[in-house]
Amino acid sequence: MAMLTPHQLQSFNSQGYLVIESFASNDEIESMMKRMEQLLHDFDPSSTASIFSTKNQQKLTDDYFFESAERVSFFFEERAFGDDGNLKQPKQLSINKVGHALHEIEPAFKKFSSSEKTSSLFRSIGYKRPVIMQSMYIFKQPGIGGEVVPHQDNSFIYTEPQTCTGLWLALEDATILNGCLWAIPGSHKNGLVRRFFRDEDGVKFDRPSPSYDQKDFVPIEVKAGSLVVIHGNLIHQSFENQSSKSRHAYSLHVVDTDGCKWAPENWIRRKVEPEPLYVIVN
Repeated sequence: MAMLTPHQLQSFNSQGYLVIESFASNDEIESMMKRMEQLLHDFDPSSTASIFSTKNQQKLTDDYFFESAERVSFFFEERAFGDDGNLKQPKQLSINKVGHALHEIEPAFKKFSSSEKTSSLFRSIGYKRPVIMQSMYIFKQPGIGGEVVPHQDNSFIYTEPQTCTGLWLALEDATILNGCLWAIPGSHKNGLVRRFFRDEDGVKFDRPSPSYDQKDFVPIEVKAGSLVVIHGNLIHQSFENQSSKSRHAYSLHVVDTDGCKWAPENWIRRKVEPEPLYVIVN
Protein backbone atom coordinates (compact mmCIF):
# COMPACT_ATOMS: atom_id res chain seq x y z
CA MET A 1 0.00 0.00 0.00
CA ALA A 2 1.56 3.27 -1.09
CA MET A 3 1.70 6.23 1.23
CA LEU A 4 -1.15 8.72 0.97
CA THR A 5 -0.86 11.04 -2.00
CA PRO A 6 -0.43 14.79 -1.43
CA HIS A 7 -4.01 15.22 -2.68
CA GLN A 8 -5.34 12.70 -0.13
CA LEU A 9 -3.40 14.37 2.69
CA GLN A 10 -4.68 17.78 1.65
CA SER A 11 -8.24 16.46 1.59
CA PHE A 12 -7.86 14.85 5.02
CA ASN A 13 -6.39 18.00 6.54
CA SER A 14 -9.13 20.13 4.97
CA GLN A 15 -12.19 17.94 5.59
CA GLY A 16 -11.13 16.04 8.73
CA TYR A 17 -11.83 12.68 7.14
CA LEU A 18 -10.75 10.65 4.14
CA VAL A 19 -12.35 7.70 2.34
CA ILE A 20 -9.96 5.11 0.89
CA GLU A 21 -11.85 2.66 -1.29
CA SER A 22 -10.88 -1.04 -1.46
CA PHE A 23 -8.51 -0.69 1.52
CA ALA A 24 -9.34 -4.19 2.75
CA SER A 25 -9.46 -7.24 0.49
CA ASN A 26 -12.40 -9.62 0.31
CA ASP A 27 -10.25 -12.24 2.03
CA GLU A 28 -9.49 -9.90 4.94
CA ILE A 29 -13.16 -9.01 5.34
CA GLU A 30 -14.24 -12.64 5.19
CA SER A 31 -11.58 -13.65 7.72
CA MET A 32 -12.69 -11.06 10.27
CA MET A 33 -16.41 -11.67 9.78
CA LYS A 34 -16.06 -15.45 10.04
CA ARG A 35 -14.01 -15.15 13.21
CA MET A 36 -16.59 -12.83 14.75
CA GLU A 37 -19.33 -15.27 13.80
CA GLN A 38 -17.46 -17.97 15.73
CA LEU A 39 -16.83 -15.69 18.72
CA LEU A 40 -20.55 -14.92 18.91
CA HIS A 41 -21.44 -18.58 18.57
CA ASP A 42 -19.23 -19.39 21.57
CA PHE A 43 -20.42 -16.43 23.67
CA ASP A 44 -22.77 -17.17 26.58
CA PRO A 45 -25.14 -14.18 26.97
CA SER A 46 -25.99 -15.19 30.53
CA SER A 47 -22.41 -14.37 31.52
CA THR A 48 -23.03 -10.64 31.08
CA ALA A 49 -25.78 -8.16 30.39
CA SER A 50 -23.55 -5.18 29.67
CA ILE A 51 -25.18 -2.61 27.42
CA PHE A 52 -23.34 -0.01 25.37
CA SER A 53 -24.76 3.48 25.03
CA THR A 54 -23.34 6.74 23.73
CA LYS A 55 -26.16 8.59 25.49
CA ASN A 56 -25.80 7.31 29.05
CA GLN A 57 -22.68 5.22 29.46
CA GLN A 58 -22.22 6.49 33.03
CA LYS A 59 -25.26 4.61 34.28
CA LEU A 60 -24.48 1.55 32.24
CA THR A 61 -20.73 1.38 32.87
CA ASP A 62 -19.44 -1.43 35.04
CA ASP A 63 -16.22 -3.34 35.68
CA TYR A 64 -16.91 -5.45 32.61
CA PHE A 65 -16.68 -2.31 30.48
CA PHE A 66 -13.44 -1.11 32.10
CA GLU A 67 -11.79 -4.52 31.85
CA SER A 68 -12.68 -4.76 28.15
CA ALA A 69 -9.70 -2.49 27.38
CA GLU A 70 -7.50 -5.59 27.37
CA ARG A 71 -10.09 -8.25 26.54
CA VAL A 72 -12.63 -9.32 23.96
CA SER A 73 -15.95 -8.29 25.53
CA PHE A 74 -19.53 -8.24 24.28
CA PHE A 75 -21.96 -5.32 24.59
CA PHE A 76 -25.67 -5.50 23.84
CA GLU A 77 -27.94 -3.00 22.12
CA GLU A 78 -30.11 -0.92 24.47
CA ARG A 79 -33.27 -2.36 22.91
CA ALA A 80 -32.09 -5.98 22.93
CA PHE A 81 -33.88 -6.96 26.14
CA GLY A 82 -37.58 -7.26 26.88
CA ASP A 83 -39.32 -6.16 30.09
CA ASP A 84 -38.70 -9.64 31.47
CA GLY A 85 -34.95 -9.15 31.18
CA ASN A 86 -34.55 -11.72 28.41
CA LEU A 87 -33.22 -11.15 24.90
CA LYS A 88 -36.00 -10.41 22.43
CA GLN A 89 -34.15 -12.05 19.55
CA PRO A 90 -31.09 -14.29 18.99
CA LYS A 91 -27.82 -13.06 20.52
CA GLN A 92 -26.29 -12.70 17.04
CA LEU A 93 -28.89 -9.98 16.33
CA SER A 94 -28.71 -8.36 19.77
CA ILE A 95 -25.06 -7.38 20.09
CA ASN A 96 -24.07 -3.72 19.65
CA LYS A 97 -20.32 -4.22 19.53
CA VAL A 98 -17.40 -6.40 20.59
CA GLY A 99 -14.25 -4.74 21.96
CA HIS A 100 -11.80 -3.44 22.87
CA ALA A 101 -8.67 -5.56 22.31
CA LEU A 102 -9.53 -7.58 19.20
CA HIS A 103 -6.41 -6.14 17.53
CA GLU A 104 -4.19 -7.75 20.19
CA ILE A 105 -5.95 -11.00 21.00
CA GLU A 106 -7.62 -12.24 17.81
CA PRO A 107 -5.23 -13.17 14.94
CA ALA A 108 -7.58 -12.23 12.08
CA PHE A 109 -8.03 -8.74 13.50
CA LYS A 110 -4.40 -8.38 14.57
CA LYS A 111 -3.22 -9.22 11.06
CA PHE A 112 -5.25 -6.40 9.52
CA SER A 113 -4.65 -3.91 12.34
CA SER A 114 -0.87 -4.35 12.29
CA SER A 115 -0.54 -4.69 8.52
CA GLU A 116 2.01 -2.74 6.53
CA LYS A 117 -0.74 -0.78 4.79
CA THR A 118 -2.10 0.38 8.15
CA SER A 119 1.39 1.38 9.27
CA SER A 120 2.01 3.18 5.97
CA LEU A 121 -1.14 5.17 6.50
CA PHE A 122 0.08 6.47 9.85
CA ARG A 123 3.54 7.19 8.47
CA SER A 124 1.80 9.34 5.86
CA ILE A 125 -0.03 11.32 8.53
CA GLY A 126 3.23 11.84 10.42
CA TYR A 127 3.01 9.45 13.38
CA LYS A 128 6.39 8.44 14.84
CA ARG A 129 5.39 5.81 17.40
CA PRO A 130 1.71 4.92 16.90
CA VAL A 131 -0.15 2.51 19.15
CA ILE A 132 -3.66 1.12 18.80
CA MET A 133 -5.55 1.95 22.01
CA GLN A 134 -8.79 0.18 21.19
CA SER A 135 -10.57 -1.83 18.53
CA MET A 136 -14.25 -2.53 18.06
CA TYR A 137 -16.40 -4.73 15.86
CA ILE A 138 -19.63 -2.76 15.39
CA PHE A 139 -22.78 -4.53 14.18
CA LYS A 140 -25.47 -1.85 13.68
CA GLN A 141 -28.13 -4.54 13.81
CA PRO A 142 -31.20 -4.52 11.52
CA GLY A 143 -34.07 -2.67 13.16
CA ILE A 144 -32.44 -2.13 16.58
CA GLY A 145 -28.95 -0.91 15.60
CA GLY A 146 -28.78 2.16 17.83
CA GLU A 147 -27.92 5.78 17.17
CA VAL A 148 -24.41 7.05 17.91
CA VAL A 149 -24.75 10.69 18.91
CA PRO A 150 -22.43 13.42 17.57
CA HIS A 151 -19.00 13.11 19.16
CA GLN A 152 -15.24 13.52 18.75
CA ASP A 153 -12.85 10.62 19.27
CA ASN A 154 -10.37 12.81 21.15
CA SER A 155 -12.98 13.13 23.91
CA PHE A 156 -12.48 9.47 24.81
CA ILE A 157 -8.91 8.78 23.63
CA TYR A 158 -7.13 11.89 24.90
CA THR A 159 -3.42 12.64 24.70
CA GLU A 160 -1.43 15.83 25.22
CA PRO A 161 -1.01 17.04 22.55
CA GLN A 162 -4.13 15.50 20.97
CA THR A 163 -3.22 12.72 18.51
CA CYS A 164 -6.17 10.32 18.17
CA THR A 165 -7.04 9.16 14.67
CA GLY A 166 -9.90 6.75 14.01
CA LEU A 167 -9.97 4.09 11.30
CA TRP A 168 -13.45 2.87 10.37
CA LEU A 169 -13.51 -0.09 7.99
CA ALA A 170 -16.78 -1.02 6.30
CA LEU A 171 -17.16 -4.81 6.39
CA GLU A 172 -20.53 -4.43 4.67
CA ASP A 173 -21.90 -1.64 2.48
CA ALA A 174 -22.82 1.38 4.62
CA THR A 175 -25.80 3.40 3.38
CA ILE A 176 -28.04 6.15 4.71
CA LEU A 177 -30.76 3.57 5.30
CA ASN A 178 -28.66 1.13 7.34
CA GLY A 179 -26.86 3.74 9.45
CA CYS A 180 -23.74 5.00 7.67
CA LEU A 181 -21.43 7.58 9.22
CA TRP A 182 -22.25 11.29 8.98
CA ALA A 183 -19.73 14.07 9.58
CA ILE A 184 -19.42 17.86 9.61
CA PRO A 185 -16.62 18.56 7.11
CA GLY A 186 -13.93 20.82 8.54
CA SER A 187 -15.30 20.64 12.10
CA HIS A 188 -11.97 19.24 13.34
CA LYS A 189 -10.49 22.73 12.95
CA ASN A 190 -12.64 24.09 15.78
CA GLY A 191 -10.87 22.12 18.50
CA LEU A 192 -12.06 19.70 21.19
CA VAL A 193 -15.52 20.41 22.59
CA ARG A 194 -15.52 18.24 25.73
CA ARG A 195 -13.75 15.36 27.43
CA PHE A 196 -14.88 12.02 28.84
CA PHE A 197 -13.39 11.45 32.31
CA ARG A 198 -13.02 8.43 34.54
CA ASP A 199 -12.80 8.91 38.30
CA GLU A 200 -13.67 7.01 41.47
CA ASP A 201 -17.39 7.47 40.73
CA GLY A 202 -17.23 6.06 37.21
CA VAL A 203 -17.23 7.98 33.92
CA LYS A 204 -18.73 11.30 32.86
CA PHE A 205 -18.32 14.19 30.43
CA ASP A 206 -16.87 17.42 31.78
CA ARG A 207 -19.58 19.48 30.07
CA PRO A 208 -22.84 19.01 28.12
CA SER A 209 -22.80 18.31 24.41
CA PRO A 210 -23.34 21.30 22.16
CA SER A 211 -26.33 21.20 19.85
CA TYR A 212 -25.58 20.72 16.17
CA ASP A 213 -27.48 21.67 13.05
CA GLN A 214 -28.20 18.45 11.20
CA LYS A 215 -27.97 20.36 7.91
CA ASP A 216 -24.21 20.66 8.51
CA PHE A 217 -23.68 16.89 8.41
CA VAL A 218 -22.94 14.98 5.22
CA PRO A 219 -23.43 11.22 4.80
CA ILE A 220 -20.41 9.01 4.20
CA GLU A 221 -21.85 6.13 2.21
CA VAL A 222 -19.19 3.54 1.38
CA LYS A 223 -18.83 0.07 -0.07
CA ALA A 224 -17.53 -2.91 1.89
CA GLY A 225 -13.74 -2.75 2.07
CA SER A 226 -13.61 1.04 2.17
CA LEU A 227 -11.75 2.73 5.02
CA VAL A 228 -12.79 6.03 6.56
CA VAL A 229 -9.89 7.85 8.26
CA ILE A 230 -11.25 10.17 10.96
CA HIS A 231 -9.44 13.09 12.61
CA GLY A 232 -9.76 12.98 16.40
CA ASN A 233 -11.63 16.29 16.53
CA LEU A 234 -14.05 15.62 13.67
CA ILE A 235 -17.72 15.81 14.72
CA HIS A 236 -19.35 12.62 13.46
CA GLN A 237 -22.34 10.42 14.20
CA SER A 238 -24.54 7.64 12.87
CA PHE A 239 -28.28 7.10 13.00
CA GLU A 240 -30.33 4.02 13.78
CA ASN A 241 -30.39 1.20 11.26
CA GLN A 242 -33.80 1.49 9.61
CA SER A 243 -33.20 -1.33 7.16
CA SER A 244 -33.44 -5.10 7.25
CA LYS A 245 -29.68 -5.42 6.63
CA SER A 246 -26.84 -5.17 9.12
CA ARG A 247 -23.96 -2.69 8.76
CA HIS A 248 -20.89 -4.41 10.16
CA ALA A 249 -17.72 -2.34 10.62
CA TYR A 250 -14.33 -2.69 12.28
CA SER A 251 -12.97 0.37 14.04
CA LEU A 252 -9.54 1.26 15.46
CA HIS A 253 -8.39 4.26 17.48
CA VAL A 254 -4.70 5.09 17.29
CA VAL A 255 -2.56 7.65 19.14
CA ASP A 256 1.05 8.72 18.80
CA THR A 257 3.27 8.05 21.82
CA ASP A 258 6.32 9.99 20.64
CA GLY A 259 6.36 13.18 22.71
CA CYS A 260 2.71 12.65 23.65
CA LYS A 261 1.26 11.91 27.09
CA TRP A 262 -1.64 9.53 27.67
CA ALA A 263 -4.15 11.24 29.98
CA PRO A 264 -4.59 9.32 33.27
CA GLU A 265 -8.28 10.41 33.35
CA ASN A 266 -9.07 8.39 30.20
CA TRP A 267 -11.42 5.46 30.70
CA ILE A 268 -8.79 3.09 29.30
CA ARG A 269 -6.27 2.19 32.00
CA ARG A 270 -4.11 -0.63 30.76
CA LYS A 271 -2.05 -2.95 32.92
CA VAL A 272 0.26 -3.75 29.99
CA GLU A 273 1.58 -1.07 27.66
CA PRO A 274 0.52 -1.60 24.02
CA GLU A 275 3.15 -2.39 21.42
CA PRO A 276 3.72 0.34 18.80
CA LEU A 277 2.99 -0.41 15.15
CA TYR A 278 6.46 0.92 14.37
CA VAL A 279 9.04 3.35 15.78
CA ILE A 280 10.72 6.15 13.83
CA VAL A 281 13.98 7.15 15.49
CA ASN A 282 14.89 10.80 15.07
